[in-house]
Amino acid sequence: MGHPKKTRSKYTGPGHPWKADRLEKEKVLVKTYGLKNKTELWKMESKLKQMKKTAKSATARRDAQSFIEEKQLLERAVRMGLLNPGASLLDLLSLETTSILDRRLQTRVFKLGLSRSVNQSRQFITHNHVLVNGKAVNIPSYIVKKDEENKITISEKSALASLDHPERVPLVKEVKLEKKPKVEEAQPAKQEKPKPAAQETKVEGAVAA
Repeated sequence: MGHPKKTRSKYTGPGHPWKADRLEKEKVLVKTYGLKNKTELWKMESKLKQMKKTAKSATARRDAQSFIEEKQLLERAVRMGLLNPGASLLDLLSLETTSILDRRLQTRVFKLGLSRSVNQSRQFITHNHVLVNGKAVNIPSYIVKKDEENKITISEKSALASLDHPERVPLVKEVKLEKKPKVEEAQPAKQEKPKPAAQETKVEGAVAA
């Protein structure tokens, strides 16, 4: 069981620390979803791996208990918004890391248009500006359930509640006028001056002796 003050880690990191393809993939995900560090990414991956592990175990046993676990697992995945109703375990096993990253509160706030970027949505959440179902949630990694998608709002007590707030005004892309190419005015063709005729040199013939 272990000592109660020494809690176990809720995630597992990569098995090999130096793999170029994995490092590049993690770098892209951290930047795209505005994660603080790779630990947040590994936590989401571990959560999804645990669900897949349960699905594989239920598929292998095929007894009465496995059918109960399968039903509960699929219902949980539907509530989390990872699957649609009527999905199977095969659909669950085909989920990728991006599927669960899209369910984070930080991502949902940005996709709902409540912030200009994923990094700004993280700031709004940690500063208690965001409500989920009427309750303040200051955890960017909070998994938004399917029935909570339309209940994400900005707190009325927050200054951000006003659409006139500088951080709520939608960005207006500056349209840069393309520089028109300079049109050179047609200049009249220069008339070439006639070259002077070559002077004929008179060759005095040799006087015959």
